[in-house]
Amino acid sequence: MLNSKDNPPLARPEESPIDSFTGRWWVGHCKPRQEKALAWELARSGRCYFLPMYDKWLRSKGRRWRSRVVLFPGYLFLCGDEEARLAALATGRLVRTIEVADQARLAGELEGIRRMLHADQPVGPVTRFRPGTACRIIAGPLAGLEGFVDRLKGRDRFVLLVSMLGQGAAVEIDADQLEPA
Repeated sequence: MLNSKDNPPLARPEESPIDSFTGRWWVGHCKPRQEKALAWELARSGRCYFLPMYDKWLRSKGRRWRSRVVLFPGYLFLCGDEEARLAALATGRLVRTIEVADQARLAGELEGIRRMLHADQPVGPVTRFRPGTACRIIAGPLAGLEGFVDRLKGRDRFVLLVSMLGQGAAVEIDADQLEPA
C-alpha cells in the first residue's frame, strides 16, 4: 500500500481546471491495480491526465489508517493528442482507450468531480446510480454544479455522474444549499 506522499497527483498539470486542458480526452481502461502506476508514468513524461482519488479509512487488527483510493477503479482519463494516447498504451498498463464522443460534456463532468474532491467534504463512489431529483448547488465551494439528490441511510447526498462510465461521486450536502435544476 502506498503512503499518502507516494500517491500521484490527481491531475497533471496540478491545480488546473479540467476544462483548461488542451487536447482530446480518452478514457483509459487500465489493467487491474495499475491506475496509480500509469498516472506516475504519465506525470514523469509530462502528459496530461486526471485520476480522481478519495481518502478512505480502513481498519485491520484494531488499527485504523487512511488510504487514498481510486474513485473509478480501472479507469484513468487521458488528455492530449494521438501521440499521447499511443504513449500511454505503450506503457503496458492499459487494456484499451475509449474514445469520447462528447468532449465538452466529459470535461465538464470531470471538472465537477475535481471540484468535489478539492472541497473540504468527504467524497465517496456511487456505482449503482438511482436517478432522483435533478438539482443545482447554489452556495459553498461547489456552487453551480448540477447533479442529483440521492438518499442513503437517511442522509441526503449530492451525486455527480460521469455518464461515460455510468458511475459517479457523492458528497453529503445540506438541503438549503440546493435548488431544483
